[in-house]
Amino acid sequence: MAEVKVQKIAYGGWDNCIQITNGIVDLVVTVDVGPRIIRYGFNGRENELCEVKSTLGLTGGDKWRIYGGHRLWHSPEAKQRTYEPDNSPIDWKEIHNGIKASQDVELRTHIKKEMEITLSPEKTGVHILHRLTNSGLWPVELSVWSISAMAPGGKEIIPQTHQDTGLLPNRLMVLWPYTRLNDPRLYFGDKYIVLQQDPDIKEPLKFGTSNENGWAVYFNHNHLFIKNYIHNKNARYPDFGVSYETYTTDFMLEMETLSPLTVLEPDTCIEHFEDWGLFDNLPMPSNDEAAIESALIGRAPAII
Repeated sequence: MAEVKVQKIAYGGWDNCIQITNGIVDLVVTVDVGPRIIRYGFNGRENELCEVKSTLGLTGGDKWRIYGGHRLWHSPEAKQRTYEPDNSPIDWKEIHNGIKASQDVELRTHIKKEMEITLSPEKTGVHILHRLTNSGLWPVELSVWSISAMAPGGKEIIPQTHQDTGLLPNRLMVLWPYTRLNDPRLYFGDKYIVLQQDPDIKEPLKFGTSNENGWAVYFNHNHLFIKNYIHNKNARYPDFGVSYETYTTDFMLEMETLSPLTVLEPDTCIEHFEDWGLFDNLPMPSNDEAAIESALIGRAPAII
């Protein structure tokens, strides 16, 4: 009978990490820093998440480090509150088919970050509950910001909205000041937006979309990684109103989902869910949308 195994291991230079595995895929969560999911992939094979080798194994200090992997932030982005270091040990406990990882309350923001990470016993599916709690004295307006830094060399596919709104616009795209629409990594099709991660291009690129479909995928290592979340059409989102953002530079590509903006009263929390899945033996398609569609049939958006 298939089961999920949770065990303490050393990984990436950190003595204390937690591995969650079902014999098909495994996740590794750092305990010496975090909360971070530093690895997700098929057992014994490539890590689908980015590892920033210059920061692996480091702990302590008051400088924020990227590390890589999957992290939890809160939006809108601001230098003082967003880049609170996560360089200290976290608390964790085993739950059914996974773990709950909890960070101490952030000193400057008074926000507490938690992730509940569970793995399907028989499939590649991962369910992540991201939770932010306001431990301060005053209300704070924020959005849960869930960021997966993906390994280099892959290709991201983001679905476009095709709702018929007549004479009114039907989709939203926002751009950061350093983003160029003629960037060779970026391709706009009729159905999909394609972003290629290129290790030879260091210049950053970032954009956001309303992404009412609530999913995006990343092809790499002959695998397909998919991320599902819920987009609320009636909610207000940060950054001009987008629930999905993506960023790339030479060593990674980030897949980022956001919850609606919420005024969080003291001693209350907000939660945001993601579902992940991983498929094997799927070569990276060209930018031809028929090829993309063929690779996605039966795999997007349902994964678990």
